[in-house]
Amino acid sequence: MKRAEEFFTPEERERVRAAVAKAEGSTSGEIATMVVDASDSYREAEILGAVLLSGLLSVILAVAIHHVTIWSYIPLVVLLYFPCWYLFRLVPRLKLPFAGGRRVVEAVRERAVRAFYEKGLYLTREETGILIFISLLERKVWILGDRGINERIDPHFWRELAAQLARGLREGRACDALCSVVAGCGAELARHFPHRADDVNELQDEILTERSSS
Repeated sequence: MKRAEEFFTPEERERVRAAVAKAEGSTSGEIATMVVDASDSYREAEILGAVLLSGLLSVILAVAIHHVTIWSYIPLVVLLYFPCWYLFRLVPRLKLPFAGGRRVVEAVRERAVRAFYEKGLYLTREETGILIFISLLERKVWILGDRGINERIDPHFWRELAAQLARGLREGRACDALCSVVAGCGAELARHFPHRADDVNELQDEILTERSSS
């Protein structure tokens, strides 16, 4: 899996930056995009997966050597746990089935909310900041608007755009999908928050990235 900082090529980054600048040209709203490696380390899923996998492999080995007793099984589980644990650390996507769908969705939502405040999107003059948040490990997207936006725009609209972008990620057309979603955000923001003569660009247009701790 590509890291967040290299997920988009320099040319694609420039396309996204230009799309954000264009979208903001017709609205006083502020759009930020962010990509992270993962929204959580899923430590509990890592441990559970390693325990179950080492247990399964131990059964297979014990049967193969025709010596299935508790005294042979337990040492095998302990011996195989650490290679299995390392496998889950090496291939993080293996953790997701052991984390569970609800846990994954909640992790992405919480990480998006944290990013919203960490990056200062709540500090815009009219409370019209919006974050398009992409979490690569989970291949999930969360679009989060500030209070000024949520008072006028139905959150269902953002969920539809998030689903559109997530679909683009899965289909391998992330840049095109992100530019399209940015344009959709800009068009909707322009309806409710038209551009003002004294408007200033309060958030950077470049894609924000941040590596997660593994």
